[in-house]
Amino acid sequence: MAETDGPEDRKPASDEARSAFSAPAGVDTGAVLPGLAEGEASTTSEFAVPAGLAAESAAEPEGSAFTTPRTYSARDSPTAFTPAHGFPMIKLAKEAPWQDRMRTVLRMPVSERPALEPAQKHDDAGPAVPRVLDLTLRIGELLLAGGEGAEDVEAAMFAVTHAYGLERCEPNVTFTLLSISHQPSLVDDPVSANRTVRRRGTDYTRLAAVYHLIDDITSEDVDVSLEEAYRGLASIRRNRHPYPGWALTGASGLLAGAASVLVGGGPLVFIAAAIGAMLGDRLAWLLAGRGLPEFYQFAVAGMPPAAMGVALALADVDVSGSAVITGGLFALLPGRALVAGVQDGLTGYYITASARLLEVMYFFIAIVAGVLVMLYVGLQLGTDNLDAEAGLHIVSRPVVQIIASVMLSFAFAILLQQDRSTVLLVAMNGGVAWVIYGALTYGAKFSAVPATAIAAGLVGLFGQLLSRYRYASALPYVTAAIGPLLPGSATYFGMLYIAHNDIDKGMASLSKAAALALAIAIGVNLGGEISRLFMQAPGVLGGQRRAAKRTRGF
Repeated sequence: MAETDGPEDRKPASDEARSAFSAPAGVDTGAVLPGLAEGEASTTSEFAVPAGLAAESAAEPEGSAFTTPRTYSARDSPTAFTPAHGFPMIKLAKEAPWQDRMRTVLRMPVSERPALEPAQKHDDAGPAVPRVLDLTLRIGELLLAGGEGAEDVEAAMFAVTHAYGLERCEPNVTFTLLSISHQPSLVDDPVSANRTVRRRGTDYTRLAAVYHLIDDITSEDVDVSLEEAYRGLASIRRNRHPYPGWALTGASGLLAGAASVLVGGGPLVFIAAAIGAMLGDRLAWLLAGRGLPEFYQFAVAGMPPAAMGVALALADVDVSGSAVITGGLFALLPGRALVAGVQDGLTGYYITASARLLEVMYFFIAIVAGVLVMLYVGLQLGTDNLDAEAGLHIVSRPVVQIIASVMLSFAFAILLQQDRSTVLLVAMNGGVAWVIYGALTYGAKFSAVPATAIAAGLVGLFGQLLSRYRYASALPYVTAAIGPLLPGSATYFGMLYIAHNDIDKGMASLSKAAALALAIAIGVNLGGEISRLFMQAPGVLGGQRRAAKRTRGF
């Protein structure tokens, strides 16, 4: 009798018999399945080459998406992607400042940018990409925190990366965030880094030092290694401000006093405005030390000058209390942020421009709130000497006003922590701005808005020329010079009308102040652009010049 197979004997010899891809029992593996040709394997892949194309694929090697197509010929290349006027020949002049060279490259499309030779040498292994990107972001952070425009910050970041041999870098600047991306090649993964600007400060001496460092990095005549660049950047951060605190407080008082004389005040008004501004400055420093936001600092800083004007009006002293309050406002109006915000908007950086202008609006509201509180207190105490109608008639005193405008710009330059070698130049530039404004307003009977725009345009023109002469930023030569043009009078009278419950006239005066502020910012930017029209654009033969970002809306 034959032995029967037990359960152990019917168990598969291995797990291969249980595979889902093994042929089931009873199926002849040698038989040809329906629909398959003789000799063709029954198990195929969807990525397998079909039988009809096997011969062609064998003759043609496997290629890549980046290899030249088989049907491409350099002699018979298609012209559909070439513009009718052709691509301009790019030749960047090494004699031009790095700002102009990098701005030219930045305004080009990525496909048309030339391959720049690195200014700084490195070993055969290539530059240390993470360290170069980190250095670039730190430099951009100092520039953006110092109030530099977004386009100039991107141009500086572009200059640093190209100087150290990193091509295909794309910087991106917003109001609080800087980012940069570097792609080594078309097939390599990009390397990205970013940095957040959390604290801002006004120190144009530090800003000028950063520009000098970038000039050394981009120069082929000066060897600056990454370690030396890091040490230079660290020394710039450690440098103390050029002026002590008491000098800044005194400059704030001098600015307010000069502004009060500019709008018709006398010696007593000068002293009262200076004392009020210095008290406001010390209160703002006290709040800053306690960590309060800048909104409350501006609101509190505007109260002492307004209180001095109200006190003089209550004492029935034969002086203009309106001039005292107006002088105090000149020391608080955020002209620096306004110019930078409008400049970013005109150059196409709309997100950064919106953030800057929103910051200006908050500061303006804080100043209005602080001054209005004191004006309401004065009205409740019976003040009737602060007459807006009488205050609108400003007496023309050319010599006194020119001297006052020079003093105002001088004090403004000290508040901005400018280098001592630039203070006198900026003060003279501010005096010239007021001469032009006074000649157009009092002599030619121009309206205040176009006269302000023309004077600010000359400030921007002279500032741009001075900055190119010194290979530095234009901000130190422009910001303090627009001080005499700031709309302090229109702002004060708007608040005074509102305090007298005349909302219509108050809003009209505040609208005029906003128009004057925009005229200043647009005039400064236009003056800088006009200065570039008379200079050869580095990079494009034939004198063609790239516009910022977009043109004609598309």
